[in-house]
Amino acid sequence: MHVMNAIDSTIAELGRDVLGWFAGWWRIIRLSALLLVLALSPSSYRRANRLVIAHHIYRDAARNLFWYTVLTTLIGVVLIRIVVVTALSYGLSRYALEMVVRVLVLELIPLTAALFVAVRCTLPDGAQVAALRARGAFAAPGPWGFGVDALLREALPRALAGIFSVLLLAAVNGALTLVLAYLSTYGVSRWGLASYTRTVGQVFDPAVATIFVCKLAFFSLAVSLIPVASALCDRPQAGARTTAELRGLVRMFVVILLIEAASLAGNYA
Repeated sequence: MHVMNAIDSTIAELGRDVLGWFAGWWRIIRLSALLLVLALSPSSYRRANRLVIAHHIYRDAARNLFWYTVLTTLIGVVLIRIVVVTALSYGLSRYALEMVVRVLVLELIPLTAALFVAVRCTLPDGAQVAALRARGAFAAPGPWGFGVDALLREALPRALAGIFSVLLLAAVNGALTLVLAYLSTYGVSRWGLASYTRTVGQVFDPAVATIFVCKLAFFSLAVSLIPVASALCDRPQAGARTTAELRGLVRMFVVILLIEAASLAGNYA
């Protein structure tokens, strides 16, 4: 009898956990959709809101662009040199540039840009939003229990700054990596420009370019919306072993892994 009661209790607890997991994801998706609607609404960019959004975008972009560019340049030069020298030693020099473009520009730079922005900006922003929520900043009546003014003033600028930072870092450093790859292979000359542009064009065919743009867009949305939405949607749980910030971090990494897996399947399956 006691064994049956224990089994029933375990099953009931597991069912509550599963339902809570689905409910948490549903709240995050719903609030993320609301933030996207606000981002696309012209009324969200009145003068007062524009100043706040511009402040967050400038702060996050300026804080990330220099250091990420330095990091990407150092790692890129080392990896490009290793790939080029190894390919030459095996007589596969014609595949070296294609490998560099695929590994660095298509895969590593978008992923590292998203993670860099997440660690430096959006996760701390999520913690700030959670602190503001605890002080009652989002308690005003509004859609889904959040005041629109608070969302426009506190949540939306942080989300937009994260989206812009990911796109900026990936675009700038992707272009810089292409330049470094050319210089490492051909040096400061124009004789290899035709062959290089043909190789890059073969890598970025229409299907791969579409997947790359979609992956970058989804990365930017995931690292920007999930930490903020988790901080707003997760209800305080007595005796919980994880904080709302940690749950947001786990959710973000899960979504990033799913996006990367879908991208790899689309490019190489």
